[in-house]
Amino acid sequence: MTKTIKVALAGAGAFGIKHLDGIKNIDGVEVVSLISRDLEKTKQTAAQYGIGHVTTDLNESLALKEVDAVILCTPTQMHAEQTLACLKAGKHVQVEIPLADTLKGADDVVALAKSSGLVAMCGHTRRFNPSHQYVHNQIKAGKFNIQQMDVQTYFFRRTNMNALGQARSWTDHLLWHHAAHTVDLFAYQAGSPIVKANAVQGPIHPVLGIAMDMSIQLQAANGAICTLSLSFNNDGPLGTFFRYIGDTATYLARYDDLFTGKDEKIDVSQVAVSMNGIELQDREFFAAIKEGREPNSSVAQVLNCYKVLDSLEKQLNS
Repeated sequence: MTKTIKVALAGAGAFGIKHLDGIKNIDGVEVVSLISRDLEKTKQTAAQYGIGHVTTDLNESLALKEVDAVILCTPTQMHAEQTLACLKAGKHVQVEIPLADTLKGADDVVALAKSSGLVAMCGHTRRFNPSHQYVHNQIKAGKFNIQQMDVQTYFFRRTNMNALGQARSWTDHLLWHHAAHTVDLFAYQAGSPIVKANAVQGPIHPVLGIAMDMSIQLQAANGAICTLSLSFNNDGPLGTFFRYIGDTATYLARYDDLFTGKDEKIDVSQVAVSMNGIELQDREFFAAIKEGREPNSSVAQVLNCYKVLDSLEKQLNS
């Protein structure tokens, strides 16, 4: 595929803007349609980024013949259904994490993606952040093997708000959204499937209806372990912080920055063509379309993550 890839982007919130900013740096790609629930705000965003078509209806964009691919940055509860709609419309699709909020939803997407022959990818951004790519390259080179990962995912989110501090129309979820990042990354970096998984959670919020605190333990088939702490109650630095403890080194990953176990900064500026994990994720999506191949973080590759989340949910609900 050599022609310009025409893209529809659904969800003009905090993450949608991150994708629009990343796509500006990628040659041979043009966003031609923007979909979001607030028409006037969406028109303003479209004008800012030079996008000609604006709608509140995903199906309207899917009906546009010029649209080759769709990026979904919509609420978690819509991901599986919308991804299926994109594939049925013959469009390549990248859906932001999580792929689904049920295992059935994830299974349905993987099955349709396989039969369609289209590129279907999920935005497991940690696979693409330069900090984690650096560690992955050390592992592939045989210079480092994970013994343990210690991960903290902390937010102060006692009301529905997004990464920009704006009101959300939907409720976020520690297990089906935020834990998905680490569950997938641990198996990916360990190079070994997860064979044991345990979880406990704190009280259910009386208004939001979700657990605000959670602790997860994982073990891979090769013996590596992972401890993940998650909270929407933490009044402090926001985000996810990773400690890789291995046989030859310790690494601390804070978003796109990487440090040794002694807090010495490691230069990761040459790991990839950009320091922006979202842009690198999008580059992989479009490259896979042009090259007719399976992308890193394809829906098939990340399915095991959702099998683990399903097993943890059953534990928590038992």
